[in-house]
Amino acid sequence: QVQLVESGGGLVQAGGSLRLSCAASGRTFSTYGAGWFRQAPGKEREFVAHITGSGSRTYYADSARARFTISRDNAKNTVFLQMNVLKPEDTAVYYCAADRADWGIRPSDYHYWGQGTQVTVSS
Repeated sequence: QVQLVESGGGLVQAGGSLRLSCAASGRTFSTYGAGWFRQAPGKEREFVAHITGSGSRTYYADSARARFTISRDNAKNTVFLQMNVLKPEDTAVYYCAADRADWGIRPSDYHYWGQGTQVTVSS
């Protein structure tokens, strides 16, 4: 069982930065792949970034590849999403997810989810 708690969301102007954190419970979190997803009002939840359990490999959605960085600190059971050059279209609730499978870009690939943190980017 893994519990995930996101933090770090907020209101930022376009061009600004935010760093999201996802704190996980459990002693074996390093064996779980982790991902960030986002969901804007009226839209489906979409993939943003993934990182393997060891942190050795990452993968990004096209919209995030040049601006966002996913990382993790397994000693602290935490996954991060550094978001730079934010745009109004990045406004969404951002969710952290984890699964024993070390790969996934679909919501259905993940068994464990956090409650989400709101990111609002003003123009």
